[in-house]
Amino acid sequence: MEWETVIGLEVHVQLSTESKLFSSAPTQFGAEPNTQANIYDLALPGVLPVLNRDALKHAVKFGLAINASISNTSIFDRKNYFYPDLPKGYQISQLDFPTVGKGSLTITLEDGEEKIIGVTRAHMEEDAGKSLHEDFHGMSGIDLNRAGTPLLEIVSEPDLRSAREAVTYLKKLHSIIRYLDISDAIMAQGSMRCDANVSIRPMGETELGTRTEIKNINSFRFVEKAINYEVQRQQDIIQDGGRIVQETRLYDAHRDETRTMRSKEVANDYRYFPEPDLLPIVIDQAFVNSIRATLPELPDAKKTRFAKEFGLNDYDASVLTNNRDMADYFECVAKSSGDAKLAANWVAGELQALLKKNNWEIKESPIQADRLATLIARIKDNTISGKIAKTVFEAMIKDSSNVDDIIEAKGLKQITDIGEIAKLVNEIIANNPEQVEQFREGKEQVLSYLVGQAMKLSRGKANPAQVNQILREKLK
Repeated sequence: MEWETVIGLEVHVQLSTESKLFSSAPTQFGAEPNTQANIYDLALPGVLPVLNRDALKHAVKFGLAINASISNTSIFDRKNYFYPDLPKGYQISQLDFPTVGKGSLTITLEDGEEKIIGVTRAHMEEDAGKSLHEDFHGMSGIDLNRAGTPLLEIVSEPDLRSAREAVTYLKKLHSIIRYLDISDAIMAQGSMRCDANVSIRPMGETELGTRTEIKNINSFRFVEKAINYEVQRQQDIIQDGGRIVQETRLYDAHRDETRTMRSKEVANDYRYFPEPDLLPIVIDQAFVNSIRATLPELPDAKKTRFAKEFGLNDYDASVLTNNRDMADYFECVAKSSGDAKLAANWVAGELQALLKKNNWEIKESPIQADRLATLIARIKDNTISGKIAKTVFEAMIKDSSNVDDIIEAKGLKQITDIGEIAKLVNEIIANNPEQVEQFREGKEQVLSYLVGQAMKLSRGKANPAQVNQILREKLK
């Protein structure tokens, strides 16, 4: 039997605010345990929540970016459950009246086809604390630094049909969030986490199968691996005559498997009711318009502009606009150097390789955009060749000197004097009589060998185009 996979993602994004959703405690990552929890986060008697206005702005900004409806009135609810790292015994969230309603975003599939993925809602809620088990020898430690941190939970429609599609959607979401600057969205630090709801059904069926939820997946690679494992597990169970149990599962990256965590809760289990200590949020159009005015150029719009303005192909435009900082870096290099195609090649090639090798963000690059633009300009004006430019690039990583000074100090200026190149060519012709004769007999490919010998003799500094031209003239 052929099976169709049905996937919906719930993505939790930690919003970049200086304080928590309902308290003034800070939200910096990596602080000592329990140093960023105040009397509200500890749920001491009599404390009251106060909504963080910046968190609300971030939620609305995201909603506008995906063309979602923004609720004029939204309500916070209490979601009741009992965990050691949840001091109040409930989490303040949004159920029936979220701030951000239905929206959508478009992803590009591997075959180039575009697909619209619906977003059901995006609601604000506070995070729980963290239970630590490794260092306590049979006990658990509780760190409440994260308790109360503002989250935006983005819930997709069940429109995804494969693990690859799910990762593509997640990466697109990640890109938009980074462009909006509403979160750093670093999955390894937990500021973006993904829950995957997975079910299967016979191909052609319209009724959804029983789903399982895989909780807290923290990398794109693990999202793909976890979903693929779960799909195969469900197929095996059904084909063996069993049935799928609705439950919450965890993904074990070491074993590459999902395993049962607990039975799946439904809304009734949480006994939701409106939060009595918070008034409804009422948003007027002026507030929405003021946030709309701050929206940046988003990835799809930037990609279209780059393709048109700089003549980039679809692939280069996609690579260079996936990350906002990378896009800004490229645009600076392209405009300063005056050669967008060379700029695209260097940013997507040498620079990306350097960043990946050292696990750097673009902002950490030791080669700033204006320096790379100067390097490209020196290729264009024939001061150096493309090959020599790679040597200069390597030097620029550790040497912050002016690009021209590096070229001068290392004696890397390209030889463009026709007289000097003619001498080189004469020497090559004299030293390679056999190859010269082969060329004159019609073996055109021999020319590449002779050009290579000239470049070797000049230590790569001769202008290859001029070498090629003068060689042809003299060999005739």
